[in-house]
Amino acid sequence: MPKKILQQKEKVLREIAEEVHIDEIKSKKIRTVLKEMSRALKSQDDGVAIAAPQIGYSLRIFVVSGKIFAPEFRRRGISQDQTQTSSLRPESEHSPLAEREKIKDLVFINPKISKLSRDKEWVPEGCLSVRWLYGQTFRSKKATITAYDENGKKFVRGASGLLAQIFQHETDHLNGILFIDHAKDIKKNYLNNNYFVGK
Repeated sequence: MPKKILQQKEKVLREIAEEVHIDEIKSKKIRTVLKEMSRALKSQDDGVAIAAPQIGYSLRIFVVSGKIFAPEFRRRGISQDQTQTSSLRPESEHSPLAEREKIKDLVFINPKISKLSRDKEWVPEGCLSVRWLYGQTFRSKKATITAYDENGKKFVRGASGLLAQIFQHETDHLNGILFIDHAKDIKKNYLNNNYFVGK
Protein backbone atom coordinates (compact mmCIF):
# COMPACT_ATOMS: atom_id res chain seq x y z
CA MET A 1 0.00 0.00 0.00
CA PRO A 2 1.44 3.43 -0.97
CA LYS A 3 2.46 5.78 1.82
CA LYS A 4 0.04 8.58 2.58
CA ILE A 5 0.91 11.91 0.99
CA LEU A 6 1.06 14.48 3.76
CA GLN A 7 -0.98 17.67 3.59
CA GLN A 8 0.06 21.28 4.14
CA LYS A 9 -0.37 21.45 7.93
CA GLU A 10 2.29 18.80 8.56
CA LYS A 11 5.42 20.25 10.14
CA VAL A 12 7.85 18.28 7.95
CA LEU A 13 6.61 20.17 4.89
CA ARG A 14 7.88 23.40 6.41
CA GLU A 15 11.34 22.17 7.31
CA ILE A 16 14.54 22.58 5.30
CA ALA A 17 15.28 19.00 4.29
CA GLU A 18 18.62 17.40 5.06
CA GLU A 19 21.17 16.42 2.43
CA VAL A 20 21.82 12.73 1.86
CA HIS A 21 25.40 11.69 2.55
CA ILE A 22 26.99 10.55 -0.71
CA ASP A 23 28.01 7.19 0.73
CA GLU A 24 24.40 6.53 1.76
CA ILE A 25 22.81 7.05 -1.65
CA LYS A 26 22.96 3.35 -2.53
CA SER A 27 22.02 2.22 0.98
CA LYS A 28 18.97 0.09 1.75
CA LYS A 29 17.40 3.05 3.56
CA ILE A 30 17.54 5.37 0.54
CA ARG A 31 16.45 2.61 -1.85
CA THR A 32 13.41 2.09 0.36
CA VAL A 33 12.63 5.81 0.42
CA LEU A 34 12.85 5.98 -3.39
CA LYS A 35 10.54 3.00 -3.81
CA GLU A 36 8.02 4.51 -1.41
CA MET A 37 8.17 7.84 -3.25
CA SER A 38 7.57 6.19 -6.62
CA ARG A 39 4.65 4.15 -5.28
CA ALA A 40 3.05 7.21 -3.71
CA LEU A 41 3.49 9.19 -6.93
CA LYS A 42 2.02 6.43 -9.08
CA SER A 43 -1.02 6.31 -6.81
CA GLN A 44 -1.95 9.84 -7.93
CA ASP A 45 -3.17 10.02 -11.50
CA ASP A 46 -2.62 13.78 -11.72
CA GLY A 47 0.79 13.87 -10.04
CA VAL A 48 3.98 14.43 -12.01
CA ALA A 49 6.58 14.59 -9.23
CA ILE A 50 7.01 14.14 -5.51
CA ALA A 51 9.49 15.28 -2.85
CA ALA A 52 10.62 13.12 0.07
CA PRO A 53 9.10 15.42 2.74
CA GLN A 54 5.68 14.77 1.22
CA ILE A 55 5.75 11.22 2.55
CA GLY A 56 7.44 12.17 5.82
CA TYR A 57 11.16 12.02 5.05
CA SER A 58 13.08 15.26 5.60
CA LEU A 59 15.61 14.42 2.89
CA ARG A 60 16.70 16.40 -0.17
CA ILE A 61 15.26 14.05 -2.75
CA PHE A 62 12.59 14.37 -5.40
CA VAL A 63 11.32 12.04 -8.09
CA VAL A 64 9.82 13.06 -11.45
CA SER A 65 7.37 10.70 -13.13
CA GLY A 66 8.54 9.32 -16.46
CA LYS A 67 5.07 9.98 -17.86
CA ILE A 68 5.97 13.63 -18.46
CA PHE A 69 7.89 12.47 -21.52
CA ALA A 70 4.72 11.08 -23.09
CA PRO A 71 3.35 12.98 -26.12
CA GLU A 72 0.46 14.60 -24.25
CA PHE A 73 2.90 16.24 -21.84
CA ARG A 74 5.28 17.31 -24.62
CA ARG A 75 2.40 19.23 -26.14
CA ARG A 76 2.36 21.33 -22.98
CA GLY A 77 5.76 22.75 -23.79
CA ILE A 78 8.18 20.41 -22.08
CA SER A 79 11.66 20.27 -23.57
CA GLN A 80 15.05 19.68 -22.08
CA ASP A 81 18.75 19.38 -22.78
CA GLN A 82 20.95 16.40 -21.96
CA THR A 83 18.00 13.99 -21.75
CA GLN A 84 17.03 10.78 -23.41
CA THR A 85 14.04 10.85 -25.74
CA SER A 86 11.01 8.65 -25.31
CA SER A 87 10.46 5.74 -27.65
CA LEU A 88 6.71 6.10 -27.46
CA ARG A 89 4.95 5.53 -30.76
CA PRO A 90 1.67 7.30 -31.58
CA GLU A 91 0.29 4.11 -33.13
CA SER A 92 0.82 1.06 -30.96
CA GLU A 93 -0.92 -2.09 -29.87
CA HIS A 94 -0.24 -0.97 -26.32
CA SER A 95 -2.39 1.50 -24.44
CA PRO A 96 -0.96 4.99 -23.71
CA LEU A 97 -1.01 4.18 -20.00
CA ALA A 98 0.97 0.98 -20.48
CA GLU A 99 3.49 2.84 -22.62
CA ARG A 100 3.93 5.55 -19.96
CA GLU A 101 4.57 2.89 -17.33
CA LYS A 102 7.65 1.81 -19.29
CA ILE A 103 9.30 5.21 -18.99
CA LYS A 104 11.64 5.34 -16.02
CA ASP A 105 11.08 7.88 -13.25
CA LEU A 106 13.86 10.44 -12.77
CA VAL A 107 15.59 10.63 -9.40
CA PHE A 108 17.19 13.82 -8.05
CA ILE A 109 19.21 13.53 -4.83
CA ASN A 110 20.72 16.65 -3.21
CA PRO A 111 19.48 18.79 -6.14
CA LYS A 112 20.73 22.34 -6.56
CA ILE A 113 19.42 24.75 -9.15
CA SER A 114 22.48 26.38 -10.68
CA LYS A 115 20.76 28.59 -13.21
CA LEU A 116 17.33 30.13 -13.79
CA SER A 117 16.37 32.15 -16.82
CA ARG A 118 15.46 35.78 -16.38
CA ASP A 119 12.55 35.15 -18.70
CA LYS A 120 9.59 34.19 -16.49
CA GLU A 121 5.89 33.58 -16.90
CA TRP A 122 2.76 32.90 -14.86
CA VAL A 123 1.89 29.21 -15.07
CA PRO A 124 -0.91 27.09 -13.56
CA GLU A 125 0.18 24.95 -10.65
CA GLY A 126 -1.11 22.61 -7.98
CA CYS A 127 0.37 20.26 -5.40
CA LEU A 128 -0.33 16.79 -4.07
CA SER A 129 0.16 18.18 -0.55
CA VAL A 130 -2.24 21.10 -1.03
CA ARG A 131 -5.41 19.37 -2.15
CA TRP A 132 -7.47 20.66 -3.99
CA LEU A 133 -6.11 24.15 -4.43
CA TYR A 134 -4.68 25.50 -7.68
CA GLY A 135 -3.24 28.84 -8.69
CA GLN A 136 -0.81 30.74 -10.87
CA THR A 137 2.91 30.87 -10.01
CA PHE A 138 5.63 33.07 -11.51
CA ARG A 139 8.33 30.66 -12.71
CA SER A 140 11.46 30.91 -14.82
CA LYS A 141 10.93 29.36 -18.24
CA LYS A 142 14.29 27.56 -18.12
CA ALA A 143 16.28 25.97 -15.32
CA THR A 144 19.49 23.99 -14.86
CA ILE A 145 19.91 21.61 -11.97
CA THR A 146 22.80 19.58 -10.52
CA ALA A 147 22.01 16.41 -8.57
CA TYR A 148 22.90 12.78 -7.93
CA ASP A 149 20.95 9.87 -9.36
CA GLU A 150 19.97 6.69 -7.51
CA ASN A 151 23.38 5.16 -8.31
CA GLY A 152 25.30 8.04 -6.78
CA LYS A 153 26.31 9.51 -10.13
CA LYS A 154 26.41 13.30 -10.31
CA PHE A 155 24.74 14.91 -13.31
CA VAL A 156 23.64 18.26 -14.70
CA ARG A 157 20.31 18.65 -16.46
CA GLY A 158 18.84 21.61 -18.27
CA ALA A 159 15.12 21.99 -18.87
CA SER A 160 12.43 24.28 -20.16
CA GLY A 161 8.67 24.22 -20.01
CA LEU A 162 7.02 21.79 -17.62
CA LEU A 163 10.23 20.13 -16.44
CA ALA A 164 11.77 23.50 -15.52
CA GLN A 165 8.63 24.26 -13.55
CA ILE A 166 8.92 20.94 -11.76
CA PHE A 167 12.55 21.64 -10.81
CA GLN A 168 11.49 24.89 -9.16
CA HIS A 169 8.43 23.47 -7.43
CA GLU A 170 10.29 20.47 -6.03
CA THR A 171 13.27 22.50 -4.86
CA ASP A 172 10.82 24.75 -3.04
CA HIS A 173 9.49 21.67 -1.23
CA LEU A 174 12.99 20.81 -0.01
CA ASN A 175 13.27 24.32 1.42
CA GLY A 176 9.94 24.19 3.25
CA ILE A 177 8.09 26.29 0.69
CA LEU A 178 4.66 25.47 -0.77
CA PHE A 179 3.39 26.95 -4.01
CA ILE A 180 0.51 28.67 -2.18
CA ASP A 181 3.10 30.84 -0.41
CA HIS A 182 3.69 32.80 -3.61
CA ALA A 183 0.82 31.93 -5.94
CA LYS A 184 -2.00 34.18 -7.10
CA ASP A 185 -5.59 33.44 -8.10
CA ILE A 186 -5.74 30.44 -5.77
CA LYS A 187 -8.94 28.46 -6.21
CA LYS A 188 -10.38 25.11 -5.23
CA ASN A 189 -10.96 22.81 -8.18
CA TYR A 190 -11.86 19.13 -7.98
CA LEU A 191 -11.89 18.69 -11.76
CA ASN A 192 -8.31 19.58 -12.61
CA ASN A 193 -7.58 19.30 -16.32
CA ASN A 194 -5.29 22.23 -17.01
CA TYR A 195 -3.10 22.52 -13.93
CA PHE A 196 0.32 21.08 -13.35
CA VAL A 197 0.09 19.08 -10.13
CA GLY A 198 3.41 18.61 -8.45
CA LYS A 199 4.74 16.86 -6.03
